[in-house]
Amino acid sequence: MWKSLFWLAVLVSCAAPWCVAQLTPPRTQTEPVTDTLHGVKITDPYRWLEDQNSPATREWLAAQDKFARAYLDTIPGRDALHKKFEALLKIDTMGVPSVRHDRYFFSRRMAGEDRASLILRDGLTGKDEVLVDPKTATDDPTTSVQYLDLSDDGGLIAFGARRGGEDEVSVRLLNVDTRKFLSDSLPRGRYFGFSIKPDKTGFFYSRFTVGQGSRVYYHAMGTPSAADPEIFGKGYGPTQLVGAGVTENGRWLLIEVSEGVPAKRTELHFQDLRARTPIRTLLKEDAEFAMAEAGDTLFLTTNWKAPNRRVIRLDLNSPAAENWKDVVPESPLAIESSAAVGGRLFVRYLDNVITHVKQFDIAGKPLGDLKLPGIGTAAGPYGRWRDDQAFFTFTSFVTPSTSYRFQVSTGKQDVWFRPTVPVRSEDFETKQVWYGSKDGTKIPMFLVHRKGITPDGNLPVLLNAYGGFNVSLTPNFSSQAVAWAQLGGVYAVANLRGGGEFGESWHRAGMFEHKQNVFDDFIGAAEWLVANHYTKPARLGIIGGSNGGLLMGAMMTQRPDLFGAIVCGAPLLDMLRYHNMSVGGWWASEYGSADDPKQFAYLRKYSPYHNVKKGAAYPAIMFVTGDADTRVDPAHARKMAALVQFANTSANPILLRYDTKGGHSGIGSVTKTIDEQVDQIAFLAGRLSLKLE
Repeated sequence: MWKSLFWLAVLVSCAAPWCVAQLTPPRTQTEPVTDTLHGVKITDPYRWLEDQNSPATREWLAAQDKFARAYLDTIPGRDALHKKFEALLKIDTMGVPSVRHDRYFFSRRMAGEDRASLILRDGLTGKDEVLVDPKTATDDPTTSVQYLDLSDDGGLIAFGARRGGEDEVSVRLLNVDTRKFLSDSLPRGRYFGFSIKPDKTGFFYSRFTVGQGSRVYYHAMGTPSAADPEIFGKGYGPTQLVGAGVTENGRWLLIEVSEGVPAKRTELHFQDLRARTPIRTLLKEDAEFAMAEAGDTLFLTTNWKAPNRRVIRLDLNSPAAENWKDVVPESPLAIESSAAVGGRLFVRYLDNVITHVKQFDIAGKPLGDLKLPGIGTAAGPYGRWRDDQAFFTFTSFVTPSTSYRFQVSTGKQDVWFRPTVPVRSEDFETKQVWYGSKDGTKIPMFLVHRKGITPDGNLPVLLNAYGGFNVSLTPNFSSQAVAWAQLGGVYAVANLRGGGEFGESWHRAGMFEHKQNVFDDFIGAAEWLVANHYTKPARLGIIGGSNGGLLMGAMMTQRPDLFGAIVCGAPLLDMLRYHNMSVGGWWASEYGSADDPKQFAYLRKYSPYHNVKKGAAYPAIMFVTGDADTRVDPAHARKMAALVQFANTSANPILLRYDTKGGHSGIGSVTKTIDEQVDQIAFLAGRLSLKLE
């Protein structure tokens, strides 16, 4: 029987740049489990830590928390840093609205509030009214609320209540006119689609269940949800994700089936709800498809036979493939997404990682670019096909995200909401550089810092990247980036292969057996920063989360000599078991699976958990995760923290920052967000000699 063997011993040496007593981590009992995979014996010493709720794991977590807090709480300058993040994050925020017949629905959090409420504005200049306040909707201080859908007339809303950082929500419905909650509701679950019928007699939704997978259901108002009939999904497994929704005109039910994340295969199905036809198949292809609907017309943005993506138009009344038309052909620039708003098609491109939005009519005739406020990242536009107004957001590294309202027919724009943040963009400099990776591929990287900084080989640099899942790291406002630059550091973002910055070929160059390219690209970025006299390894910190957490794991095991400190958030680290942990099987379409002998070979070669070396000198590392991460199993970080703490021979701290309410995409509470960001930046600053005051 496992018994606790935890203690904290104070050493007299002082390894940190600032002098505090150095603490040794809690001891972790090993209980080796050996598997044989394709004839190879693989021993896991900390398999017992995968059981999140066992008394032994909970006791171990309590000891890890005491150890982490004993270190983090003593870092000089934390109070000043906390005030800085309060100034950056405790501000008024407002989401982009969804409009229904001159009713504007959006989320809003005032500077003095901890969580956002759901708001109604009756008319463009009307008074804001709170529809759902999380403080009154739930007793849990970490539960946040979000819109899921609105009825066509704006008289009914569906919203999700999310506990902590979970992906799961419970669903409630509210009559907007009476302000009364309906008895209709859905229990806590992972939902991939929610759509209210225009006549408000019912709604469609898709729910994912671990083990079974996704199923589409229909709920008739006033009936118990437990009796909701399943209308689609039988026979699909856990890695086939099914979403469903009703079109704006109320006529069509659209169903999408994605095999894995990202989708290696897509199915689209549809049903004429008015004619009550059976569900029919529109397509099944080994590619990704994203739908934008415009009445009876669908625009499909796809990488099918087009690595940089193209947009296809089809009519659901005559959906045969011979009637499809390319309205926006593939071009040298990668297409990110498209939207059908205000009778036009808007297509968002990336040109050397900078957003451009082009407009087209329904036949594909160019109508000019959407005017953007500057060079940076735009999202949207958001709106409906039959409305003339739409909304988009714009941001850059040092420009907070501002939302704009524009009239599609005239192009007139005005600010919907601009946050007041204590940041003067003119005080900063952003530039893009290019460097060569190991195989000679040219990789772009952004550098952000205060104006007037001169590279002297000794600057504290914080390097961030992702490198996977076709995700593009475009210039976006980050409170951590701004705080780092305000304090005199350099914030760097490398656009590695595996992302979508240059289309599907760029993405595929970092997938499966090519994943090492991603790691080599990141190492190249770090070496460029050193060679070009920005910094040195002792003052170079790196940070990444999720797939970027895997990247951090690879860096600590492949090049521990190159970095002074690492923050590894919500990471995948055991790449031989990830597909059996939580919903990890979804990502076999990106990484591969150890069940396949060929894929096992390359996964084993780079899997961070299986490449920790006993006796190695590791840099300072902080793993960040929490119980409520229901996407990437927090067991990855628990096991890796224990293993690196055991193997490490340096005096550098190896910490596990574990929040029992924390999840993959944070927590709805701004207070909790500030606490986490302070811990991360304080940890990095303390190790890299960046003064916080």
